[in-house]
Amino acid sequence: MTDPRPRQVLAAIPAYRPGRPALDESHKLSSNENPFPPLPGVVERAAAGLARMNRYPDPGVTALGEALAERHGLSTDHFAFGTGSVSVLFGLLDAWCGPGDEVVYPWRSFEAYPIAVDLPGATSVRVPLTADHRHDLPAMADAITERTKVVLVCTPNNPTGPVVTEAEFEEFMARVPTTVLVVVDEAYVEFVRDPDALAGAAALARHANVVVLRTFSKAYGLAGLRIGYSMAHPAITEAIRKALPPFGVTDIAQAAALASLEAQAELEERVEAVVAERTRVFDALREQGWDVPSSHANFVWLPLGERSAEFAEHAHPISVRPFPGGVRVTIGTPEINDAFLARAAAFRR
Repeated sequence: MTDPRPRQVLAAIPAYRPGRPALDESHKLSSNENPFPPLPGVVERAAAGLARMNRYPDPGVTALGEALAERHGLSTDHFAFGTGSVSVLFGLLDAWCGPGDEVVYPWRSFEAYPIAVDLPGATSVRVPLTADHRHDLPAMADAITERTKVVLVCTPNNPTGPVVTEAEFEEFMARVPTTVLVVVDEAYVEFVRDPDALAGAAALARHANVVVLRTFSKAYGLAGLRIGYSMAHPAITEAIRKALPPFGVTDIAQAAALASLEAQAELEERVEAVVAERTRVFDALREQGWDVPSSHANFVWLPLGERSAEFAEHAHPISVRPFPGGVRVTIGTPEINDAFLARAAAFRR
């Protein structure tokens, strides 16, 4: 008699292992979290939801869907919700892909992409970034075959930071078959300041095969409540919804997201503060001699190659995120950013 065995694909998927703990939350520059507390009114609205935790949440995410529909000039049947935009991506790939299908995406990019592709049995087609750490969209178009079901475009790219421009994307879409779904992952869109950057909502209006992913985890500071969404044409949205678990988004998360949307002025003020700090950190790193790519997210990328793990150890008690090829550092408070810059300068020496 043999033991119960999971699917073989799980053997190739790494288990999550947290990195070395930071001294405290302010020293944690490894997870792209917002350094600010929740926006005004969010805690109160979320706390009110605790009193009815004996009830299931609204499965349709009705109030939040109506608010987002009004904001984007769409109908509510354009939106699907999940526990973070990554959950929606997993559902989308479950709905579209199976064994023999291919998913094209840039690499290195969001680390969840390979896992989300592997679980339904699809095949990853990883297209290397350019020398300046950007999407190589012509090469991604070349990689599309008759087996391609989905293409993932991450802008700004996590973990390197550059954006895809609108002109680049339109040239790319001219080569993509209309039967291929193109997912524009905009987890960090609020931090973008490049006037030429692609706007996912505008791309959705032009192309019926585009899906846009957004999250409340980053700029809105709701990482601990896990809520994100997709925008797509209704037929696509219906398929995504079918692949997502019912009652996935708690009423507490829904209330917090709605309150966050209503605090737009305070949100913009905080985002501008992060962008200003990002610019300051970027300029300081360049002055130290680092070859840092231009970032439009809430982090910077140090292309350290094989010395990435060494730098992460050197940065302690500040926690940064090493990858094969580089280190991603979240923009934190000015004081912690100064401490990181001092360690970066010492490492250069």
